[in-house]
Amino acid sequence: MILPLLLAAVQIVPAGESFQCTPTRVWDGDGPVWCAEGPRLRIAGIAAREADGSCRSNQPCPKATAMQTRDALVDVIGSRRGVSREGHVLVIGPTMMCRSRGSAGGSRTAAWCTSPKSGDVSCAMVRTRTVLTWPRYWRSHRC
Repeated sequence: MILPLLLAAVQIVPAGESFQCTPTRVWDGDGPVWCAEGPRLRIAGIAAREADGSCRSNQPCPKATAMQTRDALVDVIGSRRGVSREGHVLVIGPTMMCRSRGSAGGSRTAAWCTSPKSGDVSCAMVRTRTVLTWPRYWRSHRC
């Protein structure tokens, strides 16, 4: 019964606030990324396939597989250190600075982040060619 308590403890960072995220695990190519500081991060402005390989009908659908995209995100924000029993890729990486866009649904905070390893994470993911920009959320963001 600890898992429901942990889910309840995850807070959405209010839109416009800055926060730190030291990545500890990744689910798929646009998140969530679990942050050691507490939030669960959804990388802003990009669209990736779902973990099961599907694409939602209301978003851009990249050609890259879900696993290729997830692995690209792991490389952009840190390095792989294993897999959890739930199937998350365990990550070790430097602390990123993020700016919240508010709720991304569920227990995720949508955010633009900058990593000491790769710079703007959304832009770095676009450069991997495993995700697509999602114009609805990308708006005037510049790389």
